[in-house]
Amino acid sequence: MRLIAITTPKVTDDDASIIGRLLDRGIDIIHLRKPESTIDECRKLLTKLTAEQRSKIVIHDYPELYFEFSLRGVHINRNITSLPIGYNGSTSRSCHTFEEVLRYKEECDYLFLSPIFDSISKRGYKSRFSDEVLRRASVEGLIDSKVIALGGVTLDKIPYLRSLNFGGVAMMGAINDIIAQK
Repeated sequence: MRLIAITTPKVTDDDASIIGRLLDRGIDIIHLRKPESTIDECRKLLTKLTAEQRSKIVIHDYPELYFEFSLRGVHINRNITSLPIGYNGSTSRSCHTFEEVLRYKEECDYLFLSPIFDSISKRGYKSRFSDEVLRRASVEGLIDSKVIALGGVTLDKIPYLRSLNFGGVAMMGAINDIIAQK
């Protein structure tokens, strides 16, 4: 099961250290999602990381940084609606319905499905999926190794999500729990 962390929306002085600690504690992929930061702020952050750390970064807001820093991949979203010419990295996308999962599964390496639980970091962002709906989707094969659970995911929920055959989990609000681990 892949463990993915999503950064806070604004670059901070602590980001490079936080990314390093997350990777040291077993996070497989970091999604650099910085919609409240400029490309130059993101570029400055990426220069503070090692080449190995950058190879585990998926960019959300500035796809040109993929080439500049040899990043892992690009996340398709409302800011990045298509992949750059010559792109051959990992591709991911966010989905909020099983219809979207079916539509985009073949063209992406993995998809976020959210919100699975009530969000920790986005107030009022409530779960869209009951246990019954998730179990049925799992049995039908809609949830598989390409589908990553996002939204309200905490470490204690990982066994439940694994039982539903999610290919991984993505966390934003719970990353402090990972950083705090010894």
